Amino acid sequence: MVYRGDLVENTHAAHVAVVDAEGRLIYAFGDPSRMTLARSAAKPTQALAVLETGALERFGFDDADLALMCASHNSEPRHIERTRAMLAKAHVTEADLRCGGHAPLSDAVWKEWLRRGFTPTGVCSNCSGKHAGMLAGVQTLGAAVADYHLPEHPLQVRVKRTVAELCDLPEDGVQWAIDGCNLPTPAFPLDRLARLFMKMANANAQTDTASRSQALARIYRAMTTYPELVAGDGRFCTTFMQAFDGDLVGKVGADASYAIGVRATGTRGPLGIAVKVEDGNTTVLYAIVANVLGQLDIGHETQRAKLAAYGNPPMRNTMGIETGRLAVTMPLERI
Repeated sequence: MVYRGDLVENTHAAHVAVVDAEGRLIYAFGDPSRMTLARSAAKPTQALAVLETGALERFGFDDADLALMCASHNSEPRHIERTRAMLAKAHVTEADLRCGGHAPLSDAVWKEWLRRGFTPTGVCSNCSGKHAGMLAGVQTLGAAVADYHLPEHPLQVRVKRTVAELCDLPEDGVQWAIDGCNLPTPAFPLDRLARLFMKMANANAQTDTASRSQALARIYRAMTTYPELVAGDGRFCTTFMQAFDGDLVGKVGADASYAIGVRATGTRGPLGIAVKVEDGNTTVLYAIVANVLGQLDIGHETQRAKLAAYGNPPMRNTMGIETGRLAVTMPLERI
């Protein structure tokens, strides 16, 4: 709940699913089976479908490029420049992108753009890395570059199959809509999003011989090695992964979904966590994520403290006066 003074101003409903190494639901709050549009939290799975074509090797993409393929980035210069470099490696141009420009997710970048009258184009999309990767993937498949974003394109058919397989669902168990960046986006039960991220956290490139496990391990490594490319300055995903030193991977999806993969530590096996806030409020989403980590005693207290600004966000008016607070009251139920 959000309080202004002692008065309840807003109440937000949310759902949480936590799964173990077998994909079994072990903790929940609300409806863990809620059909959820993963939005950008599905990007690692879309990147997996491209990775498994062999496109990264063919076009010389490295792990930093792979991290950008999983990103909802700030449109900072480093993000735009890497997107352009990926397009050049794949022998395509910005005109081939089927995502459009938009206001950046970073206020600092937005102010800079306004100052110099900059008009964003496709490479500035927060999803541009994913699109650049897909343009490499379609060529590796021998498919047409044009219309790679359409649901019936061979690459998107491959993505649909990959998503269903990772969620351990039949293909008709996943529903699809169109995302803000013009690509198909999947919907499936919330606990399946947790399962997907558990599989990433549980993959080990050193001990697993299965090619898919090695690919998932590479995606995990890319995202946790280059968290600044997955989001950017001042963004939760970047701060989150930096705080936990590679032991957790996390990705936000538009309209307040979040997915986390937790590596096995000590006597505890890997976990997958997924959160969805009904009204799409991301401030509430990040506070819930921080709260869930505390309830599950994940990481060290000093690590969780780095998320304090998100778990208890300051609420002040234009004169800097504290006006209220956000209180997360959602005890997880052991299943």
